[in-house]
Amino acid sequence: MDELIDILDSEGKLTGKTAMKSVAHKEGLFHQTVHIWFYNQNGEILIQQRGKNKATFPLLWDVSVAGHIGAGESIEVSALREIEEEIGLRISAQELQKIGVFKSIQKHNDTLIDCEFHHTFLCELKVPIEQLTKQESEVEALDFILLDNLNKALTKSVLSKKYVPHDELYYETVTKAIQNRL
Repeated sequence: MDELIDILDSEGKLTGKTAMKSVAHKEGLFHQTVHIWFYNQNGEILIQQRGKNKATFPLLWDVSVAGHIGAGESIEVSALREIEEEIGLRISAQELQKIGVFKSIQKHNDTLIDCEFHHTFLCELKVPIEQLTKQESEVEALDFILLDNLNKALTKSVLSKKYVPHDELYYETVTKAIQNRL
């Protein structure tokens, strides 16, 4: 779905300009996204398999919930909206724990360049996975992976082909932050 988003400079500061998401991706304009990693007290992380019709990384496993921040929308409101849309879960903003903002540039092809700043959050999942409702157009499947198994998978080139190739520092920061909360 195309939507109007705020454009950032290369340092992550708002420029005062907006563009449609499709234009930002075509022209490689920096913009904001939210990433929310859900974990439980069993040491498991909720991961989603991206929809088969996604333009980028179809059917690869990724962060629990992710999405673009709409123009003028607050980061927390965007995170709560994306959580409800993608997995059907309502939480409060107080349950979100921000762990950082990560710059990411991925050139998929000449007309699809992701230049993003990922506002990244953790949130403890307090309901069983069976109570989640995946957004059919965005999410193929939901599953849990043990934190230790995710760390092992990301260090093995064969297994890591199953996951969206985020920067190594990004994955390290996320997994360490979750480990500190267990």
